[in-house]
Amino acid sequence: ATLNPEQSSAVEHIEGPLLVLAGAGTGKTKVLTSRIANILLKGVYPSQILAVTFTNKAAREMANRVAKATNGRSDGIWLGTFHAIAVRILRSHAASVGLKPGFIIIDTSDQLRLLKQIILEKNIDEKKWSAKKLAGIIGSWKDKGLMPEKVSNGDIYDFGGHNVLELYKIYQNRLQSLNAVDFGDLLLYNLVLFQNYSDILKSYQQKFKYILVDEYQDTNLCQYLWLRLLAQGN
Repeated sequence: ATLNPEQSSAVEHIEGPLLVLAGAGTGKTKVLTSRIANILLKGVYPSQILAVTFTNKAAREMANRVAKATNGRSDGIWLGTFHAIAVRILRSHAASVGLKPGFIIIDTSDQLRLLKQIILEKNIDEKKWSAKKLAGIIGSWKDKGLMPEKVSNGDIYDFGGHNVLELYKIYQNRLQSLNAVDFGDLLLYNLVLFQNYSDILKSYQQKFKYILVDEYQDTNLCQYLWLRLLAQGN
């Protein structure tokens, strides 16, 4: 009753793809959470719904709204940030990418510390070729869904007298030896799982009958590929 005709149309559209375009403050989150509630009220199991967003704050708000709209019948929905959902999947299949389930997730400061060690070991002038700059290069590759073996020759160049791709490889090997990942690895390793293990991908494609994405326009290439693979099932 509180939705306008356009919002109602989006909420009532259950089967097939749907894109909602609207400006700030026009009720997109309201539409998203109402649509989830409507899907649940149609008899769909909560565990068959995947809803992703970009911030923990947005995820908490969405979860609270859905719980309120369904009188608590939303327990079991896979609702969270891209990274939170990716962690959950990766912990279940860590061995398939050479990790142990208890892997640690390093923050930005630990990442820079590790890269600085590599730079010093290679006798690179850290004042000219900073760990922050190297982190940016590696991060951009990960945002494109590129493991070292998938980086094209055109993207390889000199970094302080060393091949920047070789530094990426050393960094990834160092992380793996520590049973650690950085934030970029979370979705990247999910992509590796889905692309290399068709049975794992198929299990999640069959599991998620409905996928909802908040702020879809902000997805990077890696997030888009991750979503696209999952959505190909239904």
